[in-house]
Amino acid sequence: MAAVLSGLRPWLPLALLAWLAALSLVDFVLCGWDKRCARRARRRVPERRLLGLAALGGAAGLWAGMYLFHHKTRHWYFVWGAPVFFALHLALLAVCSYYFLF
Repeated sequence: MAAVLSGLRPWLPLALLAWLAALSLVDFVLCGWDKRCARRARRRVPERRLLGLAALGGAAGLWAGMYLFHHKTRHWYFVWGAPVFFALHLALLAVCSYYFLF
């Protein structure tokens, strides 16, 4: 098991960072799309999908999209959820970097 983990050492933090960046981009775009749909009275992106992607790694994109597009800023679960998920992702990245780079 140790041999398998030693082969992942330099790549795991980078893979995690790429995952977080990709999901953040997706959540950011979905937030903008949902705002556009809201203005045009079209079918919306479900809140569960936005928060689910934030929980899986896209919290930074959702948080940025919320305030850039002025969208979902009155819902307490978005206002508190996005920063909490973002902090958890930063902590996970820090722990992963510490244990797998050193």
